[in-house]
Amino acid sequence: MHRQIPANHDDVPAQSVIDRLWRRHQLPRNRECALNDLSAAFAAAAGLLAGGDPAVLGIIGLSLRVSLSAVVIAALVGLPLGALLAVARFPGRGALIVTLNALMGLPPVVCGLLVYLLLSRSGPLGSLGLLFTPGAMIAAQAVLIAPILAALTRQVLESYWEEYAEQLRSFGAGPWRAIPTLLWDGRFALLTVLLAGFGRASAEVGAVMIVGGNIEGFTRVMTTAIALETSKGDLPLALALGMVLMAIVLGVNAAAQTLRGAATRWAG
Repeated sequence: MHRQIPANHDDVPAQSVIDRLWRRHQLPRNRECALNDLSAAFAAAAGLLAGGDPAVLGIIGLSLRVSLSAVVIAALVGLPLGALLAVARFPGRGALIVTLNALMGLPPVVCGLLVYLLLSRSGPLGSLGLLFTPGAMIAAQAVLIAPILAALTRQVLESYWEEYAEQLRSFGAGPWRAIPTLLWDGRFALLTVLLAGFGRASAEVGAVMIVGGNIEGFTRVMTTAIALETSKGDLPLALALGMVLMAIVLGVNAAAQTLRGAATRWAG
């Protein structure tokens, strides 16, 4: 006798699917046990962080290196481009601004797919051998956040240009010569822009998963590790990395708020 296989998922009792998921993740059935296990998971996560677990530190270090490198590369492209759009007037400027604003919402998985196609063996950059390396992850994050930096920089410096354009022209500074001055005067606001880009990069998971492969000890960063360890049921490691990621996000937002206050005091 052959056991009949359900024709589709609708024929599988929902409760049996739930039972399999509970067994796979070894989750407790009653509320008291759940609270005890959750407390134990948080305690174990805190122990991993306090004890300086090498695996956790390696993942955190790689995450910071990848995100910071991506921000530097994206800033080298995004800040000058945003400044140019803020001061220059040329045919197609409006279309370029609309494109940048649209790319601010570029889905990470689409970005990862495009970078994957470029870096794959059959792609135009396949000879570089960057696919499934930290370099590919840096490239994907840089492509993802460069439009964000450019669009935000344009918004910031456009207001500065409208305020100081006449004064700069009186000193013989046209739009091109005014760009370095505007970048310097808007440095506090632009640091906030860079922090926003870093926060976006550090929280990204889709693109780096595609181009990095989430290889243990080589391309595994905090976001991809959290997704993997949660699916495996290793909650302590996932929670430890989640705590660090939340601390980074809170720190970035606190730094941005501090810089905004400093910029307001400096301008006043």
